[in-house]
Amino acid sequence: MDLYLLQAEPPLGGTRQGGNCEAGSRGQERGRQSSPASTLRAARPGGSGQRRAAGARVYKVLVSVGRNEWFVFRRYAEFDKLYNTLKKQFPTMTMKIPAKRIFGDNFDPDFIKQRRTGLNEFIQNLVRHPELCNHPDVRAFLQMDSPRHQSDPSEDEDERSIQKLHSTSQNINLGPSGNPHAKPTDFDFLKVIGKGSFGKVLLAKRKLDGKFYAVKVLQKKIVLKRKEQKHIMAERNVLLKNVKHPFLVGLHYSFQTTEKLYFVLDFVNGGELFFHLQRERSFPEHRARFYAAEIASALGYLHSIKIVYRDLKPENILLDSIGHVVLTDFGLCKEGIAISDTTTTFCGTPEYLAPEVIRKQPYDNTVDWWCLGAVLYEMLYGLPPFYCRDVAEMYENILHKPLNLRPGVSLTAWSILEELLEKDRQNRLGAKEDFLEIQNHPFFESLNWTDLAQKKIPPPFNPNVVGPDDIRNFDAAFTEEMVPYSVCISSDYSIVNASVLEADDAFVGFSYAPPSEDLFL
Repeated sequence: MDLYLLQAEPPLGGTRQGGNCEAGSRGQERGRQSSPASTLRAARPGGSGQRRAAGARVYKVLVSVGRNEWFVFRRYAEFDKLYNTLKKQFPTMTMKIPAKRIFGDNFDPDFIKQRRTGLNEFIQNLVRHPELCNHPDVRAFLQMDSPRHQSDPSEDEDERSIQKLHSTSQNINLGPSGNPHAKPTDFDFLKVIGKGSFGKVLLAKRKLDGKFYAVKVLQKKIVLKRKEQKHIMAERNVLLKNVKHPFLVGLHYSFQTTEKLYFVLDFVNGGELFFHLQRERSFPEHRARFYAAEIASALGYLHSIKIVYRDLKPENILLDSIGHVVLTDFGLCKEGIAISDTTTTFCGTPEYLAPEVIRKQPYDNTVDWWCLGAVLYEMLYGLPPFYCRDVAEMYENILHKPLNLRPGVSLTAWSILEELLEKDRQNRLGAKEDFLEIQNHPFFESLNWTDLAQKKIPPPFNPNVVGPDDIRNFDAAFTEEMVPYSVCISSDYSIVNASVLEADDAFVGFSYAPPSEDLFL
């Protein structure tokens, strides 16, 4: 198990009255998105409008056990309680946590940095001492016994198997499923910029021409173990169609080795929308409108080619170097869904699930318009519309609680939120004429959609990146991680065994080269 302390964020708003719902801490698992091993980070403040209290800062702990990663949100008082519990049961324990501050400014940057460093040292020490790490209170603190957090084989084990694989003399050609034109050694892998359930995303520089790409590297054995090969192949198919739209990330190349799958994608370095919301809490309405329009344009295009996205959330929305939206991560897309078609698979991220998905009823592409409403609400108010730390209670809220629209936005914003977040999908905005209904809503009346699609409208925010390899908008918990040796290996040859043959058969047709090799390789 690994633990990290992520960068502290501003203090949070107060706790909402009633239940376990908190305005200031959204402890979501990032699912297929990037997530490092165990980390601590002060969580994004909520948009409750309540007065901030000095002790309200929430830290985001990223826990990594084998192949599973999840976030846990904890306040300083919870660290203090755990520390005192352990101190009583292990009186010889030498580790400490930063002391409480009775006098002085709790918002002082130096104090915040010092406290974060101290808490990071504390959680790192927990990992180093098995007797502490396995203590029931520590396991509860890190939510290690949750059924959702069952562990997979560790990456260290995978690294050792790769080393062993390449030290053997019994080799055989991988065969036609391996692309002869691309291999890992064509790239310099520079930084880890993301992490998910099946592998990592790395910033890579192509050796031939010095161009930068984001390379998504997936572990075949993990994909097969979780029976996700159909989703991976669907993601590859969707990526191939994205080159025709300005607000969807593009695939340049895909190839495979005996152990791994590689997607070579646009490197989009303006940061996740999630990252910017963490820093800014919420966006002005004109900025939220701009992002919502570009997102809607991308969703409308996907629907036009019979694809339902199904996983819209701030973590999957990137900003490019000048501030335009780019949707990424198409692993949950459903192909072949026309306007009148439905599907029933339960998937997505809890905060953004439409009521019909939670009820496990047939649903259609209007789930994407619900998600657009949830993301727009979050951009305007700072939290998803029905958010609660207790997932079961949050589902109840989504199903039954009326939408709470607070002051501070225009009447047209209220209107589109009410129509997108309509619990009956048949009455939801977009149910009849899909994207056309979104375009024609008064909220977007001031927008020229033709100019938007041609990127003629200047973005309201510029990430101010200084070059094509600028990674300032990526979390340091990722970028400070070592690049795994195994991603750099071009395993054109491998031992013949059942698992290699199974993986080879499962991903036939995965590899892709553009029509003209000169376009890329």
